[in-house]
Amino acid sequence: MRLVLGIFLFALVQLSVWHVPPAQAQQSAWVQIEAVPTLSQGQARAQAYAARLDNVHGFRLASGWYAIALGPFDPGLARAELVALRGTGEIPQDSYIAFSSDYRQPFWPAGVTVTPLAPAQPTAPAPQTPTAQPLPAIADETPQEARRGERLLTAAERRELQEALAWFGHYAAAIDGAFGPGTRRAMSSWQAAQGLDPTGVLTTRQRAELVAAWREPFDALGLEVKRDGIAGIEMLMPAAKVAYARTEAPFVHYDATDDSGMRLLLISQSGDAATLFGLYDIMQTLEIVPAEGRRERGARAFNLRGTSPELSSHTYARLTDGAVKGFTLVWRDADPRVIDSVVEQMRESFTPLPAILPDSARDGDVVEQSVDLLSGLDIRRPLRSRTGFFIDAAGAVLTTPDALAGCARVTLGADQPVEVAAVDRQLGLALLRPQGALAPIAVAEFQGRQPRLRSEVAVAGFAYGDALTLPVLTYGTLADLRGLAGEESLARLALTAQPGDAGGPVLDSSGAVIGMLRGLAPPGAQRLPEDVSFAVDVPTIAAFLSAAGVSARAADGSTPIAPEDLAVLASDIAVRVSCWN
Repeated sequence: MRLVLGIFLFALVQLSVWHVPPAQAQQSAWVQIEAVPTLSQGQARAQAYAARLDNVHGFRLASGWYAIALGPFDPGLARAELVALRGTGEIPQDSYIAFSSDYRQPFWPAGVTVTPLAPAQPTAPAPQTPTAQPLPAIADETPQEARRGERLLTAAERRELQEALAWFGHYAAAIDGAFGPGTRRAMSSWQAAQGLDPTGVLTTRQRAELVAAWREPFDALGLEVKRDGIAGIEMLMPAAKVAYARTEAPFVHYDATDDSGMRLLLISQSGDAATLFGLYDIMQTLEIVPAEGRRERGARAFNLRGTSPELSSHTYARLTDGAVKGFTLVWRDADPRVIDSVVEQMRESFTPLPAILPDSARDGDVVEQSVDLLSGLDIRRPLRSRTGFFIDAAGAVLTTPDALAGCARVTLGADQPVEVAAVDRQLGLALLRPQGALAPIAVAEFQGRQPRLRSEVAVAGFAYGDALTLPVLTYGTLADLRGLAGEESLARLALTAQPGDAGGPVLDSSGAVIGMLRGLAPPGAQRLPEDVSFAVDVPTIAAFLSAAGVSARAADGSTPIAPEDLAVLASDIAVRVSCWN
């Protein structure tokens, strides 16, 4: 068989009209049969071809793929070998001519170092060309050969080429596998961008290079469908970037295996729609779900996308057969297009299995417990918390400017975003307006009469930040109607306040507001006794609000109310103001 083939090849070489330019005649030529993405696949394919063909070699490509090739040959003989083996069906029709410069490290046969074939010496001096310009490089295929190769592509392979062209910005039409004028223009555009002749028909090599470049960032993730029997989930995972680390209900943690920072959580717990909605709320309190990003919640599933300069994440969960299951992918500094595609593939491959993670699942008996942690995950905490109080039915809030310094965003509570409507740092007042509809249970009513000296007052404030969900009442007395330096806009209180109380309403025994607690003196300022605090008085507040277009609501009377009623009123009008970095 090989003798007959050799005679046929010799005859083809003698009749060949192909010419090889000097630059490529100085290196070996190869018949590249195929290329595969992994070393194990390359070794298996090389072994299969070696069982029926001679001179089978394997090389790593610059793209990271692994090529199987026959050779080395003199360039002219390689072309004849290519035609002959295609004709007998022993190699794929999209095989093509490659050169030694296309290849990197050999991997097949094991332990064999390939020595380039010396070019054949001409029997007569080569004719001198009349120009100093180098001859054009030989094409790996003629346009006619490239078109014949195209006709052998499957519908999926044709769509894949369109997707790759679209990925690199050369194609914007439908992914339909039809190579019409739009696809031809895209191919020409890609060829021109690569410094190739823009024929509008991709050769076999060009198709392989285009698809390999498109797949490269995905191949680096090692995407692989895996089954986690603990969580009862089967899905596509970035297996090259994450590995199982631990189990802490309701999560199975897969931590990063390199410096990419990529993490994967599998979510698995028994429950119903209430469980799903509760998880939706809880996930948004975690550091791994930044506050900025798209939120989507339906009756049986939700998606959370969080984005910040430090990290991004996508969480998907759904209700299925009495269980809530899902995943969270966390990443840093990744191409958003790659991540969006990977997340979509993960969702499409997501398959719940019968197993459900027990509520008590742990890796050991000793588990770190903290109000700052949830199943081993950091809970997102504000940079600082201060107090404010509602002053109209639309949800406008009066607070201290101390709450706003250095904040990337400001919220009421944990998640109601607000915008700063007015600030007077000299007076120590700030007005916030909610972004979106907000209807407070009650609003502050301001005392129109001058308060009585040494009368009992109470400040409603979030003295302990976000540790408590309701404000705390701190009692004291009205010590003076002016500040220590005679400031008429201030009242002095004999009251021990905490930083978190700043911005809170100062209430008299009837529940009317007689002022707003100013922020405490900054570190390094004049140190006062702990029971000395100051409040901005009502006339100053009223003038500030009027300039901002808000009318202060006046209190109807001054009849004292029971302490428990005062506490209820305080919880209705006071609100935590959170500063986030």
